[in-house]
Amino acid sequence: MTEFDPEKFEEKYVHYFEELEEAYSNAYNQLHGRYDSTVLKAIDRKVLSESEPFYEGDGEFRVELPDDARERVGAVADHDQFDVVLEELVERIERELRRIFGFGPRE
Repeated sequence: MTEFDPEKFEEKYVHYFEELEEAYSNAYNQLHGRYDSTVLKAIDRKVLSESEPFYEGDGEFRVELPDDARERVGAVADHDQFDVVLEELVERIERELRRIFGFGPRE
């Protein structure tokens, strides 16, 4: 577990790069094999790579996605799993950030 400092999170890529990488990787691995790999990979490489995690306070994190998420993945956006996979990945990243920084699960 990494000691968390909200002020340092403003420069998250300087202070918490490894933790962010771990959260994103863990979320991806948790869904690997559960959903179509084409959808999962496209979201990971073209949407999440441009996402931005924010600390909201009280142990809560939010992952902001690029406005053009659907356009970034092209035809994959039409796949019936796209919205489900995207939503679950974001939820899992937020949960992983809480866990890594020692906040535990939401009440």
